[in-house]
Amino acid sequence: MDLNTIKVIAFDADDTLWVNETFFRDAEIAFAKHLLDYGDEEDIVRILLDTEIRNLYTYGYGIKGFTLSMLETAHRLMGDKMNAETTAFILDKGKQMLAEPVEVLPHIEEVLEELSKKYKLVVATKGDLLDQERKLIKSGLIDYFHHVEIVSDKKETQYKKLVKHLDIEPQEFLMIGNSLKSDVIPVLAMGGYAFHIPFHTTWTHEQVDDEINHSKFRALTNAKELLDIL
Repeated sequence: MDLNTIKVIAFDADDTLWVNETFFRDAEIAFAKHLLDYGDEEDIVRILLDTEIRNLYTYGYGIKGFTLSMLETAHRLMGDKMNAETTAFILDKGKQMLAEPVEVLPHIEEVLEELSKKYKLVVATKGDLLDQERKLIKSGLIDYFHHVEIVSDKKETQYKKLVKHLDIEPQEFLMIGNSLKSDVIPVLAMGGYAFHIPFHTTWTHEQVDDEINHSKFRALTNAKELLDIL
Protein backbone atom coordinates (compact mmCIF):
# COMPACT_ATOMS: atom_id res chain seq x y z
CA MET A 1 0.00 0.00 0.00
CA ASP A 2 1.60 3.25 -1.19
CA LEU A 3 0.28 6.06 1.01
CA ASN A 4 2.69 8.69 -0.32
CA THR A 5 0.13 9.92 -2.85
CA ILE A 6 -2.37 10.97 -0.16
CA LYS A 7 -2.96 14.72 0.15
CA VAL A 8 -6.40 14.88 1.78
CA ILE A 9 -7.76 12.84 4.67
CA ALA A 10 -11.51 12.87 5.22
CA PHE A 11 -13.15 11.83 8.46
CA ASP A 12 -16.69 10.65 8.96
CA ALA A 13 -18.34 12.46 11.90
CA ASP A 14 -20.87 10.31 13.78
CA ASP A 15 -19.21 7.42 15.66
CA THR A 16 -15.85 8.28 14.10
CA LEU A 17 -15.16 11.69 15.66
CA TRP A 18 -17.82 11.52 18.38
CA VAL A 19 -20.45 9.25 19.93
CA ASN A 20 -23.77 9.14 18.08
CA GLU A 21 -25.36 5.72 17.53
CA THR A 22 -25.62 5.05 21.27
CA PHE A 23 -28.23 7.82 21.59
CA PHE A 24 -30.35 6.24 18.85
CA ARG A 25 -30.21 2.80 20.44
CA ASP A 26 -31.18 4.23 23.85
CA ALA A 27 -34.07 6.10 22.23
CA GLU A 28 -35.24 2.92 20.45
CA ILE A 29 -35.38 1.04 23.75
CA ALA A 30 -37.23 3.85 25.52
CA PHE A 31 -39.69 4.08 22.61
CA ALA A 32 -40.33 0.33 22.63
CA LYS A 33 -40.88 0.28 26.40
CA HIS A 34 -43.37 3.14 26.08
CA LEU A 35 -45.39 1.09 23.59
CA LEU A 36 -45.19 -2.34 25.27
CA ASP A 37 -48.99 -2.54 25.36
CA TYR A 38 -48.92 -2.77 21.54
CA GLY A 39 -46.22 -5.42 20.99
CA ASP A 40 -43.05 -6.87 22.43
CA GLU A 41 -39.88 -4.81 22.51
CA GLU A 42 -38.08 -6.64 19.71
CA ASP A 43 -41.02 -6.37 17.29
CA ILE A 44 -41.49 -2.67 18.02
CA VAL A 45 -37.82 -1.94 17.33
CA ARG A 46 -38.03 -3.98 14.11
CA ILE A 47 -41.10 -2.03 12.92
CA LEU A 48 -39.36 1.25 13.77
CA LEU A 49 -36.31 0.22 11.76
CA ASP A 50 -38.51 -0.73 8.80
CA THR A 51 -40.21 2.66 9.01
CA GLU A 52 -36.87 4.49 9.20
CA ILE A 53 -35.49 2.75 6.12
CA ARG A 54 -38.65 3.40 4.09
CA ASN A 55 -38.47 7.08 5.10
CA LEU A 56 -34.80 7.64 4.27
CA TYR A 57 -35.59 8.88 0.77
CA THR A 58 -38.09 11.38 2.20
CA TYR A 59 -36.45 12.52 5.45
CA GLY A 60 -32.82 11.59 5.01
CA TYR A 61 -30.54 10.64 7.91
CA GLY A 62 -30.52 12.19 11.35
CA ILE A 63 -32.48 12.76 14.53
CA LYS A 64 -35.32 14.74 12.96
CA GLY A 65 -36.11 11.97 10.48
CA PHE A 66 -35.79 9.42 13.28
CA THR A 67 -38.31 11.38 15.38
CA LEU A 68 -40.79 11.50 12.53
CA SER A 69 -40.33 7.75 12.03
CA MET A 70 -41.08 7.18 15.73
CA LEU A 71 -44.30 9.17 15.35
CA GLU A 72 -45.29 7.16 12.27
CA THR A 73 -44.46 3.85 13.96
CA ALA A 74 -46.47 4.77 17.02
CA HIS A 75 -49.44 5.56 14.81
CA ARG A 76 -49.02 2.26 12.94
CA LEU A 77 -49.12 0.38 16.24
CA MET A 78 -51.68 2.45 18.17
CA GLY A 79 -54.04 3.52 15.40
CA ASP A 80 -56.91 5.61 16.76
CA LYS A 81 -55.48 5.19 20.27
CA MET A 82 -52.55 7.46 19.41
CA ASN A 83 -52.71 10.19 22.04
CA ALA A 84 -51.12 13.45 23.14
CA GLU A 85 -49.05 11.69 25.81
CA THR A 86 -47.30 9.46 23.28
CA THR A 87 -46.83 12.33 20.84
CA ALA A 88 -45.27 14.47 23.56
CA PHE A 89 -43.05 11.57 24.67
CA ILE A 90 -41.67 11.13 21.15
CA LEU A 91 -41.13 14.84 20.53
CA ASP A 92 -39.40 15.23 23.88
CA LYS A 93 -37.17 12.25 23.09
CA GLY A 94 -36.15 13.83 19.79
CA LYS A 95 -35.34 17.17 21.44
CA GLN A 96 -33.40 15.37 24.15
CA MET A 97 -31.27 13.64 21.52
CA LEU A 98 -30.57 16.96 19.80
CA ALA A 99 -29.46 18.45 23.12
CA GLU A 100 -27.08 15.63 24.07
CA PRO A 101 -23.51 16.75 24.79
CA VAL A 102 -20.90 15.92 22.16
CA GLU A 103 -18.54 13.22 23.43
CA VAL A 104 -15.38 13.18 21.32
CA LEU A 105 -14.00 9.67 20.93
CA PRO A 106 -10.63 8.62 22.41
CA HIS A 107 -7.43 9.83 20.68
CA ILE A 108 -9.32 11.86 18.05
CA GLU A 109 -8.06 15.31 18.98
CA GLU A 110 -4.46 14.08 19.30
CA VAL A 111 -4.70 12.39 15.90
CA LEU A 112 -6.23 15.43 14.19
CA GLU A 113 -3.60 17.74 15.64
CA GLU A 114 -0.76 15.58 14.31
CA LEU A 115 -2.26 14.79 10.91
CA SER A 116 -3.20 18.43 10.26
CA LYS A 117 0.53 19.26 10.20
CA LYS A 118 1.03 17.11 7.10
CA TYR A 119 -2.35 16.70 5.38
CA LYS A 120 -5.38 18.73 4.48
CA LEU A 121 -8.21 17.40 6.69
CA VAL A 122 -11.92 17.47 5.83
CA VAL A 123 -15.15 16.21 7.38
CA ALA A 124 -17.30 14.11 5.05
CA THR A 125 -20.53 13.11 6.73
CA LYS A 126 -24.21 12.64 6.07
CA GLY A 127 -27.18 13.72 8.11
CA ASP A 128 -29.10 16.84 9.05
CA LEU A 129 -27.14 20.00 8.20
CA LEU A 130 -28.10 22.00 11.30
CA ASP A 131 -27.46 19.13 13.71
CA GLN A 132 -24.11 18.16 12.20
CA GLU A 133 -22.91 21.77 12.20
CA ARG A 134 -23.99 22.09 15.84
CA LYS A 135 -22.09 18.96 16.86
CA LEU A 136 -18.95 19.98 14.98
CA ILE A 137 -18.88 23.35 16.73
CA LYS A 138 -19.62 21.85 20.17
CA SER A 139 -16.93 19.20 19.66
CA GLY A 140 -14.19 21.83 19.58
CA LEU A 141 -12.66 20.13 16.53
CA ILE A 142 -13.75 22.48 13.76
CA ASP A 143 -10.43 24.37 13.50
CA TYR A 144 -8.62 21.20 12.41
CA PHE A 145 -10.63 20.95 9.20
CA HIS A 146 -10.05 22.74 5.91
CA HIS A 147 -13.49 21.83 4.56
CA VAL A 148 -16.76 20.35 5.83
CA GLU A 149 -19.01 18.35 3.50
CA ILE A 150 -22.47 17.40 4.84
CA VAL A 151 -24.50 15.39 2.32
CA SER A 152 -27.82 13.54 2.25
CA ASP A 153 -26.05 10.24 1.51
CA LYS A 154 -22.53 8.97 0.92
CA LYS A 155 -22.21 7.05 -2.32
CA GLU A 156 -19.58 6.98 -5.04
CA THR A 157 -21.17 9.94 -6.82
CA GLN A 158 -20.90 12.17 -3.75
CA TYR A 159 -17.27 11.20 -3.17
CA LYS A 160 -16.38 11.94 -6.79
CA LYS A 161 -17.92 15.40 -6.43
CA LEU A 162 -15.97 15.99 -3.22
CA VAL A 163 -12.65 14.95 -4.80
CA LYS A 164 -13.34 17.23 -7.75
CA HIS A 165 -14.20 20.11 -5.41
CA LEU A 166 -10.94 19.56 -3.53
CA ASP A 167 -9.04 19.58 -6.86
CA ILE A 168 -7.32 16.25 -6.25
CA GLU A 169 -7.31 12.80 -7.82
CA PRO A 170 -9.05 9.81 -6.15
CA GLN A 171 -5.69 8.19 -5.29
CA GLU A 172 -4.81 11.34 -3.30
CA PHE A 173 -7.86 10.91 -1.05
CA LEU A 174 -8.17 8.82 2.13
CA MET A 175 -11.51 8.31 3.89
CA ILE A 176 -11.68 7.23 7.54
CA GLY A 177 -14.92 6.08 9.12
CA ASN A 178 -16.88 3.48 11.06
CA SER A 179 -19.22 2.38 8.26
CA LEU A 180 -18.05 -0.06 5.60
CA LYS A 181 -21.14 0.72 3.57
CA SER A 182 -20.81 4.52 3.59
CA ASP A 183 -17.15 5.25 4.32
CA VAL A 184 -15.25 2.42 2.67
CA ILE A 185 -16.94 0.65 -0.24
CA PRO A 186 -17.84 3.73 -2.35
CA VAL A 187 -14.40 5.31 -1.81
CA LEU A 188 -12.59 2.16 -2.92
CA ALA A 189 -14.90 1.98 -5.93
CA MET A 190 -13.78 5.42 -7.13
CA GLY A 191 -10.08 4.63 -6.61
CA GLY A 192 -9.44 6.23 -3.23
CA TYR A 193 -8.05 4.83 0.01
CA ALA A 194 -10.33 3.88 2.91
CA PHE A 195 -9.60 2.92 6.54
CA HIS A 196 -12.25 1.39 8.76
CA ILE A 197 -12.37 2.10 12.52
CA PRO A 198 -15.36 0.21 13.96
CA PHE A 199 -17.63 1.63 16.63
CA HIS A 200 -19.10 -0.76 19.19
CA THR A 201 -22.63 -0.13 17.89
CA THR A 202 -23.55 0.02 14.20
CA TRP A 203 -26.97 0.78 12.78
CA THR A 204 -28.40 -2.30 11.07
CA HIS A 205 -28.84 -0.39 7.81
CA GLU A 206 -25.08 0.31 7.70
CA GLN A 207 -23.90 -3.24 8.33
CA VAL A 208 -22.02 -5.18 5.64
CA ASP A 209 -21.45 -8.92 5.94
CA ASP A 210 -18.94 -9.39 3.13
CA GLU A 211 -15.24 -9.29 3.95
CA ILE A 212 -13.35 -6.53 2.17
CA ASN A 213 -10.10 -7.51 0.49
CA HIS A 214 -8.62 -4.52 -1.32
CA SER A 215 -5.13 -3.10 -1.71
CA LYS A 216 -6.27 0.38 -0.64
CA PHE A 217 -8.23 -0.77 2.43
CA ARG A 218 -7.07 -1.20 5.99
CA ALA A 219 -9.00 -2.17 9.14
CA LEU A 220 -7.89 -0.47 12.35
CA THR A 221 -8.92 -0.94 15.96
CA ASN A 222 -8.65 2.69 17.07
CA ALA A 223 -7.82 6.13 15.73
CA LYS A 224 -4.39 6.33 17.34
CA GLU A 225 -3.11 3.65 14.95
CA LEU A 226 -3.31 6.27 12.22
CA LEU A 227 -0.25 7.99 13.65
CA ASP A 228 1.83 4.84 13.15
CA ILE A 229 0.68 4.44 9.56
CA LEU A 230 0.59 7.96 8.13
